[in-house]
Amino acid sequence: MHRLALCMALFGLLRPIVSLSVAQRGTNNSTQTFLEKLSAAAVERTRLTVRYDPAYVRIPYPNGDVPSDTGVCTDEVVRSYRALGIDLQKEVHEDMERNFSIYANQSRWLLSHTDTNIDHRRVPNLRVFFSQKGELLEITSRAEDYLPGELVTWNLGGNVPHIGIVVNKKSPDTGRFMVEHNIGAGPRIEDVLFSWKITGHYRYFGPATVAR
Repeated sequence: MHRLALCMALFGLLRPIVSLSVAQRGTNNSTQTFLEKLSAAAVERTRLTVRYDPAYVRIPYPNGDVPSDTGVCTDEVVRSYRALGIDLQKEVHEDMERNFSIYANQSRWLLSHTDTNIDHRRVPNLRVFFSQKGELLEITSRAEDYLPGELVTWNLGGNVPHIGIVVNKKSPDTGRFMVEHNIGAGPRIEDVLFSWKITGHYRYFGPATVAR
């Protein structure tokens, strides 16, 4: 188990993995509609030109964003959720203020406080947030277990993290759902689900106050 996850589990902070089959995985009309909308928002992102740029940028809070023609993999997730009225900058910040000690921010970047400019743009932080506020789903080698609107994180090698959104478009070669992500060439939809080691599998429907 990942060291961070182990520490969280020991302190009762990490919820159990939802080891459900696709047939058992609970969706009602509203949650299914939400997942479809998130998938569609991610697909829409591929119409835009975005230059990959990991630079630290000071941005407003809440609803802050780096320039729309720049971004990284996390910005695809943030912007897709923002299209549905959910501000991950705000949600991540508020949870980190309450639970800072369980976030990778503290150890990985040697920070002693939150930073609304960058916290939500870091994959390790999003992994903790989605584990706490969303559904932590099983990691498997079965393509059918990964559905549109779900989030996947990877280790690209050398402990380099990555994140993308499964979308409702299937690969003509493998027949599995593809992923919208930005790994350097801007927003793309590609058949990369099993291209790297999967480190996380999640669903997140936003705060309870957001109507789905």
